[in-house]
Amino acid sequence: MKICGLQKTTLLDYPQHVAATVFMGGCNFRCPFCHNSDLLGSEAEPAYTTEEVLDFFRTRTTRLEGVCLTGGEPTLQPDLESLIRELRGMGYLIKLDTNGYKPDVLKDLASKGLLDYVAMDIKSSKEGYPTVAGVESLDMKRIEESVRFLMEGNVPYEFRATVVRELHSEEDFRSIGKWLHGCSRYYLQNYVESDQVLKPGFSSYSKEELLKFIDILKVDIGDVGLRGIDY
Repeated sequence: MKICGLQKTTLLDYPQHVAATVFMGGCNFRCPFCHNSDLLGSEAEPAYTTEEVLDFFRTRTTRLEGVCLTGGEPTLQPDLESLIRELRGMGYLIKLDTNGYKPDVLKDLASKGLLDYVAMDIKSSKEGYPTVAGVESLDMKRIEESVRFLMEGNVPYEFRATVVRELHSEEDFRSIGKWLHGCSRYYLQNYVESDQVLKPGFSSYSKEELLKFIDILKVDIGDVGLRGIDY
């Protein structure tokens, strides 16, 4: 288990719950705007052992409600299920952040009742996905399989996207809306430049422009919102 970071308290990562966030190293995508670029490669150095993380959570059972497992891409970790079982045994709710490229892992964990909430990134329209995910040989069928599984209501979920001016257009969101028609919820968050971005130099949209994307999405999706921006 490659655990590269631990945020000991968060009020944002797990909706409506006080949680902690565990960051796992390694990812099968190379999104150029990724702000966790230090977690992407196989060379990402673990900062904690699994037992150190479990020891931390054993001391927080009266203060925390949930654990957010993020990355990198958590579904690449071979010991993910055993970690989740340990955490659930302590009484924690489990939220999984995923890019959806391992639908078999997502389905398996959900079928065993090990997930309480899933946040899946929808990187772009189907046409733009390979570019935005940074994987030209990307197999969209995997993404679509995870989307269908979540939309069937197997586990509470949300879809979300980081919006980048150079990578997303109005037409992308029209296409995404039709693709995700009837989904539970879809959130947009604006790109923010930082020292950790994989390929710096991108820019963000204005709040007014983002609200226009929201209006486009609401044609097909009932619950659409912005994160990180008051409106």
